[in-house]
Amino acid sequence: MKIASETPAERKSELGQFMTPTAIAHFMASLFAPLGKQRIHLLDAGAGIGSLTAAFAAKALHKAKSLDAEAWEIDSALHAPLTETLYRCQDAFQKANVPFHFNLKTEDFIQAAPAQVFTHAILNPPYKKISSNSQHRKSLRQVGIETTNLYSAFVALALLSLKDGGELVAITPRSFCNGTYFKPFRKLILEQAALTRIHVFESRDHAFKGDDVLQENIIFHLVKGKPQGEVVISSCLNASFQDLTKRTVPFSSVVMPKDPDNVFYLVPEGEDPMIEVGTKTYMHTLEDLGLTVSTGPVVDFRMRSVLRQDMEEGCVPLVYPFHFVNGFVSHPRADSKKPNAILDNKETLKWLMPSGNYVIVRRLTSKEEKRRIVPAVFDPKKIHGERIGFENHLNVFHAKKHGLPPKVAKGLAVYLGSTLADQWFRRFNGHTQVNAGDLRAIRYPDLETLREWGSQVKNALPSQQQIDSMVEGKFNVQA
Repeated sequence: MKIASETPAERKSELGQFMTPTAIAHFMASLFAPLGKQRIHLLDAGAGIGSLTAAFAAKALHKAKSLDAEAWEIDSALHAPLTETLYRCQDAFQKANVPFHFNLKTEDFIQAAPAQVFTHAILNPPYKKISSNSQHRKSLRQVGIETTNLYSAFVALALLSLKDGGELVAITPRSFCNGTYFKPFRKLILEQAALTRIHVFESRDHAFKGDDVLQENIIFHLVKGKPQGEVVISSCLNASFQDLTKRTVPFSSVVMPKDPDNVFYLVPEGEDPMIEVGTKTYMHTLEDLGLTVSTGPVVDFRMRSVLRQDMEEGCVPLVYPFHFVNGFVSHPRADSKKPNAILDNKETLKWLMPSGNYVIVRRLTSKEEKRRIVPAVFDPKKIHGERIGFENHLNVFHAKKHGLPPKVAKGLAVYLGSTLADQWFRRFNGHTQVNAGDLRAIRYPDLETLREWGSQVKNALPSQQQIDSMVEGKFNVQA
């Protein structure tokens, strides 16, 4: 799209602005229910050059009784092409003898907020974080919206502006599907509307290829006030939609019953059916097991003065992801430029954990890696020290900030290293970061099963084939 390539990158970053390719715009418009002979009041917030309004207008032409479009766009550089698009729509409707009116709103969508009630909303909202003390955050809280990004704020405001039975279609990052920060947003969606359709792009760099966007995006359809029913999940490789597949699943497959976090699980077409069996076999939360997971508390760049390259007197082990070897922590590592130790004193005590058996998981992976969840066992018999420092790029499984029983720790590492756990994670996480909240969203085997697996682990985790055989061996017994 020419306008995308001509807009300076700095301006896009400032506004969180990414233009909608024509094929995606028409696909989004196609997701609305048949329009029939109705009077339509359309909201397009963050309208850009009007691609979404134009696609919706093409769908409504010769069908609707009338179309009133309200397009919100704060970027003055886009007002001329947006106005041109709206006039082209108006001309097409006039030729069809169907009333078409438009209103271009140039104010800040969040601070001004729409005063109208709409029948339909179609959005490609801006993607940018909202700081906790910003005016945007204050304005949103006044209308009962708690969220951390412009895109979720736009969707929430648009949803609240719909009449009962009104429909919303949006393309956004997939990041709202999980995580603590978006929990209030997910709750608002499910309280206000029925989720009827989700579309997933299998290639992360194709939805907004002209803007060099490297994050996974999804398209979803909501109907305000409608009782929740089944959900259609579709997918395709890229924005050509030539290889589109879709399936209908019960809502319980998207949001697990009694899940307090309302995490959205997106089950891809063609997923190994054993994964579905596994998610029905292992149903325990970490809380059920008396366990929890936290981010490693040692932030190294803030604590340089107490870090040491080598183990010295008065130091305890400091563990990083590079200490992972064959599913266990190998410490120290003389070949690393990172420190291996941290001072153990009054200043550092609150950042350290008592020695014990822990399972740790890397927080960051690259998109080329086969696995998202990479676990390792910390065995105190192999690494001596009264206390331990876990660096911030790790997630740490513990029991009230103490270690786990040895067999439970090893069994937990087996499970986290399984294909089942990795695929379960990918159902709701569309990026390469593995946060503690994500690991809490997975379901786990019972303690007896973990102990059984752990008793089979010695000085290294089994091979991937052996791990999957252990984990899947329970399916026929428990399913």
